[in-house]
Amino acid sequence: MGDIRQSLLPRDVLSAAKELLYHLDIYICNLVQSGRQPPQVDSKTLDLVEEFILHAPKDRNAPARRMSALQELQLLEIMCSCFQEQSRDTVRQLMFSALFGLQGNAADESRMALLGKLVSMAVAMGRVPILECAATWLQRTHRVYCVRLAQVLVDDYCSLVPGSVPTLQNIHSASPRFCCQFITAVTTLYDLTTEELTPPIELLQMIVSWIQEDPRLVLITFLNTPLTGTQPISSLDVTPLGGLVRWCVKAPLAYKRDNKQMLTDERSENTLEAGPLFSTLHLSVLQVLMLLPNILNEKGLFGRMGLLQLDSLAALTSELSRLLDQADKHAHASSADAHTSPQLALDRLAQALQVAKANGALLCSREDMRAICSRLPHNNLLQLVLSGPVMYYNNIHTPPLAFSPHAAHSPIAALPALPTHPAHSPHTPLAALPASHAPYPAQPFISGMPFPYRPNH
Repeated sequence: MGDIRQSLLPRDVLSAAKELLYHLDIYICNLVQSGRQPPQVDSKTLDLVEEFILHAPKDRNAPARRMSALQELQLLEIMCSCFQEQSRDTVRQLMFSALFGLQGNAADESRMALLGKLVSMAVAMGRVPILECAATWLQRTHRVYCVRLAQVLVDDYCSLVPGSVPTLQNIHSASPRFCCQFITAVTTLYDLTTEELTPPIELLQMIVSWIQEDPRLVLITFLNTPLTGTQPISSLDVTPLGGLVRWCVKAPLAYKRDNKQMLTDERSENTLEAGPLFSTLHLSVLQVLMLLPNILNEKGLFGRMGLLQLDSLAALTSELSRLLDQADKHAHASSADAHTSPQLALDRLAQALQVAKANGALLCSREDMRAICSRLPHNNLLQLVLSGPVMYYNNIHTPPLAFSPHAAHSPIAALPALPTHPAHSPHTPLAALPASHAPYPAQPFISGMPFPYRPNH
């Protein structure tokens, strides 16, 4: 395609971009038909894309070509039509990659800007082929850029345009693959470390409704991804489960810190409360974890591949310990929330650990779990989980797979030698525990001590 450059130079910016898209479609169709494996777009074609669509000047001394806002809108409409009319998914995916695959050069910023506008338009117009291509892009691209794309959509549909949330909500039915990747990206983006990184309540409500309606939604990428070994450390997780667990565990403390427990929607005169939404989300996540044994057994992966990684949970318990320390410093003796919120966070962590381990989502020893929880204050439910019986898996004699999303060095060895969190007197009433455990006195958790298993009587 390098020989068409001279014919594109005299054209105006929109006409040249449209002509290049036409030739790019033909070129990629011929490339696919040639049977070359894997089909790969050559560097000269990528240079043309950068020059005439992304407007990165080929010559530093040449004036930069720029589109007006109207011309850019027309180009986005042409792109939408181009992907909609192309019936072969292989061609669409290659074309999307040629346009928006990051090359590590100065044109990447232009790529990201155009990509955000194209995907936002695809959401508004229900252009499924573009959403499917964007789902693949999110799966293969560095997470830093994935969260940037997610931020664009959240800004466009949850912040800038009032009443546009239902439009974004429709991606669940339009493209479940894209919806799953979007959830993974936003749970990576919003880690609840600051008020700015706390998810907008409209976004939270939307994600809760998606997962309530279809719990398997968060597993779609995993179910449709061939197992190829180690996931690149820079990519998004294969499911959003880790991010959703982090949201649920940190929410009681993070939302209290940021004073964002509720938001009044003046248009509908409804008050949306964050607390009940996170409770519903937590239950939905536990239900998804309970689906895993059958799914993992069908794939022959039960006991061999965990969807929750111990290093991520170690980071979560470290963050939780910091939040609990902050809550202690600002707590008022007369405030019931000063005791309720920390215990709720610890209860949710304990439930997530137990259900994940019992259903094959978390592959680790109980000693590993005790190590990552050693700095947390006492919690009755967490102590029961950490001192419970050893879990055995169906495939206990089958060696674990090498697949470990973002696996690095052992998170246990990497933990700093911090002092144990000061033991708190337990605030969870014994009545909240199973009756079989009520007669037993509460014991402080001591790292490294063996824990007797007390069977139910």
